Amino acid sequence: MNDTAIPDLSALNFEAALEELGRIVRQLEEGAVPLDSAITLYERATLLKGHCDARLRDAEVRIERIKLSADGQPQGVAPFDGG
Repeated sequence: MNDTAIPDLSALNFEAALEELGRIVRQLEEGAVPLDSAITLYERATLLKGHCDARLRDAEVRIERIKLSADGQPQGVAPFDGG
């Protein structure tokens, strides 16, 4: 697959990318796709998976947890610490 045939994934939101990835997986699982098309679909699926992984990492970085006071009242937010 040459680079000119690869559409830009940056504008694709997580849900759309995941939906497309699911469609590709179903097509490949059905086994009715010619070999050359299957290879192209697999390459696209690999790109979509990477895109979804990146979007999830970005979302994780942006998650904030609510800090509660001793009496359980919200008192602000703290950055997600990943652990």
